[in-house]
Amino acid sequence: MAPTKKGAARREQILQALAGMLEGDSNQRITTAELAREVGFSEAALYRHFPSKAKMFDALLDYIDEVLFERINLIAREAEDITQRCHHILTLVLNFAEKNRGMCRLLTGEVLTGELARLRPRVQQIFERMETQLKHLLRTARATDDIALPMTASASAHLMMVTVEGRISRYSRSQFRHRPCEHWDEQWDVLAQALFHAPRAHMAL
Repeated sequence: MAPTKKGAARREQILQALAGMLEGDSNQRITTAELAREVGFSEAALYRHFPSKAKMFDALLDYIDEVLFERINLIAREAEDITQRCHHILTLVLNFAEKNRGMCRLLTGEVLTGELARLRPRVQQIFERMETQLKHLLRTARATDDIALPMTASASAHLMMVTVEGRISRYSRSQFRHRPCEHWDEQWDVLAQALFHAPRAHMAL
């Protein structure tokens, strides 16, 4: 049965509170009792909306997946060159992590311990889907736009993703002092120059 409007609002309230609490000390385990106090519900009320704490984290991952890939798919369809598309996709992910600190900690997997550790493959899947999308864009651009790549599409996409993941991890590890978008545009210019402006003789087949 579909949730009522009131039930959907309560679920969203719970998830927003959980995301906010994740911005705190990542070594501090969040209990359902603490979450219930934060939203002003009883623990029993929490469990009426989510059967377990893992399901709450699952729902947050669903939200990340939906928001990011809806926008990534829009970027992928825009009539821009491959350099702009890749830049927009990576910047989207970095901005999302910077503006949503709790989600950032979820993307690093550091809050997924104990009974939540089983959700780590879901986080990995999100990054793998991004990398696959980048590979597809690179292969299509190489076939249709005659671009030159110094590496395979797989290696190029991998380099872009480890750059993004490293920035997100550093942001969380520094207690949000080192923003993932700091110096990003100027560093992207250097990275893009290496990735997309290689001589034809060095193009990877």
